[in-house]
Amino acid sequence: MSPQPSTPPAPAAANLRDLRIERVETFAVALPTRRSFGVAGGAVAVAGRPSLRVLVKVSADGVSGWGEATPIPAWTYETAESIVTTVDRYLAPAVAGRPAWDLDGANAAFERAINRGFSIGAPLAKCALDVALNDLLGRAAGVPLGVLWGRRRTERIELGWIVSGQSPAEVGDSVAEGRDLGYGAFKVKIGLHDEATDAAVVEAVRAHAGDGAPLWVDANQGYTVHAALRMAGRLRGLDVTAFEQPLPANDVAGLRRLRETCPIPVALDESLRHPSDLSTFVRLEAIDIAIAKVQRNGGLTLSRRMCALAEDSGVQLMGSGLTDSDLGLAASLHLFAAHGIDTPVDLNGRQFVESPYAGPTVRVEGGTAHVPDGPGLGVEVDEAEVRRLAVDVLTTGVP
Repeated sequence: MSPQPSTPPAPAAANLRDLRIERVETFAVALPTRRSFGVAGGAVAVAGRPSLRVLVKVSADGVSGWGEATPIPAWTYETAESIVTTVDRYLAPAVAGRPAWDLDGANAAFERAINRGFSIGAPLAKCALDVALNDLLGRAAGVPLGVLWGRRRTERIELGWIVSGQSPAEVGDSVAEGRDLGYGAFKVKIGLHDEATDAAVVEAVRAHAGDGAPLWVDANQGYTVHAALRMAGRLRGLDVTAFEQPLPANDVAGLRRLRETCPIPVALDESLRHPSDLSTFVRLEAIDIAIAKVQRNGGLTLSRRMCALAEDSGVQLMGSGLTDSDLGLAASLHLFAAHGIDTPVDLNGRQFVESPYAGPTVRVEGGTAHVPDGPGLGVEVDEAEVRRLAVDVLTTGVP
């Protein structure tokens, strides 16, 4: 039997302005892991071990919305434990009783509760709650997010297949697996080996993917300026379309130096936690490509601001996720469709984790994801399954 939607019928759209946030609930869920995945900072998913995600449910006058946070300590400082306590003890009380439609006001309340540091504070926790509010509003209005926002420029998003951790001799099997599933674009995680091996991995991917297949690399902050320039020199001639986050996120001077001499366009991900970060890099002429990533920016509200700023500044947009399950996948697709991102994107959740809590959800066919048409995110959540998958990370630890 198919899971039944947990969200009751929405009230009339005319009552949207009357919705007030009544309850916020967090669920740390242990999801099945399909295969292992690593970045320069360490493991993201390990085959045979559950992958933790934190789901957030926001309720207002009989309507509910859902959001997701992906705790990856190898990528950022937020853990499952910190996300749960940040939402439960700080963010939820800050928005209790507020109008659900006031996304700008909710984000201001988030910043008062957990203030910004160098960039933005607790973006993953804020994201889960912000996405849930967007989902709630779409459901209350009975329309998908693109209709709610008044912008949806495409119906399909091409996905990239991720190659991570394999040796040059093993790359062929990974590329072949992606091709068999219909993927024609490939992203390679580098910074996991020595420079020569990293370059050999990318070379092997290009050989197996063939000329013309979109190919880009992501170092996840793994290099120094000199190492990044050496790597770019090794990759010259392989038709690599972007060198993503080669340096530490806060090395603004280094990224400016790199962009001046790098033969491959420099794309920034971890450096762009807040729209104001993008503004800084634009003014310093230290960026070629901005990576749109919902969780890194603290949700859809700030992500939309950053994407609009990139468009207005003439900066190319690419898309990426955080190994999200289906809620995060849907949120990213709505954002990318709203801004017409037409290059392949790294939304790799389906490659590495399963989403057993999701009923009707995102269709991925032949390496292409269809932007959902249902209300809100367009993901029907089986709350009974969410509760079955839930673990108490505060007392029992990570499974």
